[in-house]
Order: sequence, then C-alpha cells, then structure tokens
Amino acid sequence: MTLPDPWDPAQYERYKAEREEPFFDLAALVRPRPEMRVVDLGCGTGELTRRLHDQLEARETTGLDSSEAMLARSQAFLTAGLSFEQQDVRAWTPARRYDLVFSNAALHWVSEHASVFQVLAGALDEGGQLAVQVPANQRHVSQTIAEEVAAQAPFRGVMAPRPPTPVLAPEAYATLLHRLGFKEQHVRLQIYPHLLESREGVLEWMKGALLTDYQRRMPAALYPEFLTRYRERLLPLLEDTRPYLFPFPRILMWGRR
Repeated sequence: MTLPDPWDPAQYERYKAEREEPFFDLAALVRPRPEMRVVDLGCGTGELTRRLHDQLEARETTGLDSSEAMLARSQAFLTAGLSFEQQDVRAWTPARRYDLVFSNAALHWVSEHASVFQVLAGALDEGGQLAVQVPANQRHVSQTIAEEVAAQAPFRGVMAPRPPTPVLAPEAYATLLHRLGFKEQHVRLQIYPHLLESREGVLEWMKGALLTDYQRRMPAALYPEFLTRYRERLLPLLEDTRPYLFPFPRILMWGRR
C-alpha cells in the first residue's frame, strides 16, 4: 500500500534552529578528506546537505529523501557536485561505495537497525566513515500518549500497522559498529535542552515529526480527531511553564572502517 506524504516543510521548520543543532554536532565528528563522495540519507529540504557538502568540500554529494514536499525545496540549494533524489531510505540499496554515509534524524523510521547498519557499512570504501544521529525520546509522554490514543476507537483497526521503535541503546550501537569492522568509533547519548514558548510547543514539534507517521497511517478524515484527543491527553501531563523546557535525548554515532 502506498501511503500519502504527510511532511510539511513549514511545520517541520517551526523549530528549525533546534532541529539543526544535532546536525552540526554530527557533522563535526566527520573527518574531512580530499575529493569525498558522500550520501545523505533523509536529506529533507536539502539545506543542511548543502552545508555538509560545502563544509567537506566534497567532490560529490547525493541527498536522498522519500518526501516529495521536502525535496521540492532542494532545488534552491543545488551547486556543483550536489544532487538530490526521491527515494525511500528504507529500501535503499547502494549501487556504489562512498567515503561518507551520513544520516541525521532519519534512520529511526527504519526497522531492524542491525541489518540496516550492515548495509550502510557495506556502502563504504576502505577508510570510509559513517555518521548517524537518531532521536532517542521514545519513552517521553509525547510518544507514549500517541501510541495510547492510536490503540483506542475509532483509530484502532483502521490504521496501517506501526512497528515499534528500532532505536537501540548507545552501547548496542557501539557493539554493532565494532562487529561491522569499524576501527574507530564515537557513540554518545546527548540531551538537547530545547526551550519552547510553552507546553503547546511540544504538540507543534510533534506535528512536524512523530505525528506525521500516524497521519499517513490513518484515513485523512480521522486525523483531526486524533490530534484533538492527543492534545487533550498530552498537555495535562506537561508542566505549564513559559518557556517550556523540552529535554530531547539523541544518539550521535560516528565510525571509520
């Protein structure tokens, strides 16, 4: 079944600065080499892919994303050696090898990370690097309430199945990178203390991220009711402060083969 594209670049970028911060931390782990060939899995609008391409002075960078709406903005960031393709990273089969496989906040949508990372490692040349950042906030109430609401009528039974989160513990990624032959690695859990205008900001944040997956899995007519119930359940569980501190854990990992 082909599911609709729920991504709204404007909604996603309501918290653009906060979402960009982990990207820059991840990019800082990469060791530049001359004439690098790079692939960015889950490139979104392509703006940050362009920043990565320029920072590395890469010979060639390809950004891949499944969202037509996000990629529609990528043409504004084209430059020599940079290209974009619409492709679901869950089905990505590398046809060549790269000096860097990069993915910022995308692989948490992809199941079976042990198998996925084997594919990513196999896409690297000798000495190639892997740099990945995944959100690790699956235990936050903004996530668990969405699961609880989806399990209720009328959503239960009419949604396409949603698999459990594939995100592993940081130490599991360290073990995985070792087994895949990475000679060097850096894995860390980092908490990003985002200051939102109020607790309502958590809802707006999730509408541009997690809730897109629920939106695309249910009939369009049901989604407004889902949002209403989600809001009613979520907000009383969040402290009513202004600004609202939204501590967001993420796993950043880098390895060199």
